[in-house]
Amino acid sequence: MQTLTSRQVYANSWMTVREDGIRLSDGTESIYGVVDKPTYALVIPRDGDRLHLVEQFRYPVGRRRWEFPAGTAPERADVDPADLAVRELREETGLIAGRMERIGFLEVAPGMSSQRGHVFLASELTEGPTEREQSEQDMRTAWFAVAEFEDMARSGELADSQSLAAYLLLQLHDRANGS
Repeated sequence: MQTLTSRQVYANSWMTVREDGIRLSDGTESIYGVVDKPTYALVIPRDGDRLHLVEQFRYPVGRRRWEFPAGTAPERADVDPADLAVRELREETGLIAGRMERIGFLEVAPGMSSQRGHVFLASELTEGPTEREQSEQDMRTAWFAVAEFEDMARSGELADSQSLAAYLLLQLHDRANGS
């Protein structure tokens, strides 16, 4: 596949949208719409058999959703994912991790977006104040037992694809480490 043209059609502080003219391997031409967003960090805060989630209103789906803490740097800045993980955990939950371990990598929606994310497991947690952004002021947090988390996933109460994929990475991490 060859990119023939590329033009930005929209931009804001969190993302850009571009339209690329492409040539396919058979020689035909087509277009791709691509959402470019910066790399994000997603953090799984775990204390024994409990997982810490955040809940906030997600405008595109029109409802509040439970998910693991996650985010990108302001103004689409390029920030080291490990530093971003520490910041997002503290900002959204007030938790500070004594141990932060990278356990995987995700591509959000490779058919339409260039965004990628790094998944971290946070443990040895201590509580502190949150430092939420203005848009996160309605955010709630709570601890859930693993069984509750899995029930929420089965029922659709927890439907965030990044959180569900991160949970799979956690299961693979635990299996590899004999947990």
